[in-house]
Amino acid sequence: MEAMYIPLVLIAVIFSLYYYFTRTFNYWKDRGVIGPDPVPLFGNIKKAALRRQNHGEPMYEIYNQYPNEKVVGVFRMTEPNLLIRDLDIIKHIMIKDFDEFSYRGFEMSDEGLGKNLFNADTETWKVLRNRFTPLFTSGKLKNMVNLMTERGDKFISYVENITKTQAEHKVHSLIQRYTMSTIASCAFGMDIDDISDNNPIIKTLHRIDRDIFTINYFFEMVIMYPRFLKKLNLTLFPKYVSKFFHNLTSSIIREREEKPTNRKDFIDLILELRKQKDLYSTKKHESDEQMHLELSDSIIAAQSFVFFAAGYETSATTMTFMLYLLAKNPHIQEKLHQEIDKALENNNGELTYEVIREMTYLHKVFDETLRMYPIVEPLQRCARSDYKIPGTDVVIEKNRIVLITPRGIHYDPKYYPNPEVFDPERFNPEVAAARHPCAYMPFGVGPRNCIGLRFAKLQSNICIVKLLSKFRVEPSENTLKEMQFDPNRGVMTPSDGILVNIIPRQ
Repeated sequence: MEAMYIPLVLIAVIFSLYYYFTRTFNYWKDRGVIGPDPVPLFGNIKKAALRRQNHGEPMYEIYNQYPNEKVVGVFRMTEPNLLIRDLDIIKHIMIKDFDEFSYRGFEMSDEGLGKNLFNADTETWKVLRNRFTPLFTSGKLKNMVNLMTERGDKFISYVENITKTQAEHKVHSLIQRYTMSTIASCAFGMDIDDISDNNPIIKTLHRIDRDIFTINYFFEMVIMYPRFLKKLNLTLFPKYVSKFFHNLTSSIIREREEKPTNRKDFIDLILELRKQKDLYSTKKHESDEQMHLELSDSIIAAQSFVFFAAGYETSATTMTFMLYLLAKNPHIQEKLHQEIDKALENNNGELTYEVIREMTYLHKVFDETLRMYPIVEPLQRCARSDYKIPGTDVVIEKNRIVLITPRGIHYDPKYYPNPEVFDPERFNPEVAAARHPCAYMPFGVGPRNCIGLRFAKLQSNICIVKLLSKFRVEPSENTLKEMQFDPNRGVMTPSDGILVNIIPRQ
């Protein structure tokens, strides 16, 4: 008799699961918002959830499916999100009404490096951003140029050695050696002279990069339940990563006797800040509450971690894409070679902050690279209260997440004619000034944009100048004809590391 009920129980379980994983799927229809039909459990990100495509690709595809819509209702797993297509609405969310969307909607355990500038809640972020922004001024960056160029010279020596026997190399893993050494130097005062795989520090940092940027299936849980990590005091990162950055920053601070040196690196700048003990946010209005935060070893470790994560991987990936595009467009590479040669000749071969700033074509190539291949995709914000989108009847409910796809915008022919063409002239000053301020956002826009974007640009430009002053890049027989992104990475990384030939210049 009991066996007779087993099929009924199974049916009931299946029905219950189906109901649970589809219970939200009328959310946007009930609000009159158009969007693609979701698939049970996966919503509109099935390929990404099954690791058949990068998580940045589904929103780009959906953006292109609805060219006449200002907003599109989407589902990441079972969670209703709103994809914003209209640039004026994006401007409201990211800039004008920023206080309503100052939160990314994703937090982790504070002990797991969660109080970093990228992941921090609004109140913590305000204090950190206010006090850490001055660390990235022109004057502070200028002091780091010598550290970057020294690392650049070591890197070029390494490239000269490995290209003696083989022309074809994976650009991504190669460039990572430069960004790893510059971040180690500029952030932690660690001068890594041996950037080969034999160096145990290189092995450790490679492992950290792999573990923090490779997404596991925990990621989909975070999408469905954005606040459960914070509530359960969990983190996405392995414990050894948190321990590594805590031990590293603590040991460096002890070595410097908690006083800044003349090195002018990131730890020095933090030790200057630490004299204040408590950090305070600025007050826009007299009635505003002033937030404060103790600059503890844990807070310092969290910022060191995000400095490493952002400056190492994103810069390496950007330069990888740039060299790939230059290899496929030799006429643009030649023009860049001419600018680099002339600038260095005029400055007796010395590469300075001022020389980099004067290389206008280099900056255009950099900007056009990030137009075609933005690294962080999609951008995410969370409504802090119910918000009616200006000019529409759509209300974004409190705690509802909105998404913006930089790649979708960057490839929209309304803003960039012939978007598949690599054309640095799109960033001539008069052309760029005529575009909508939200038509280009590889670093985000508004108050919560990437704080380290100027550092990233400087670090990348120094490496490219050093490399192209000695070498040219050419497609090999294994160079990708069409870019494919790694489905297992949390950022838009090329799937095979990009193989090109690196040829010494005559």
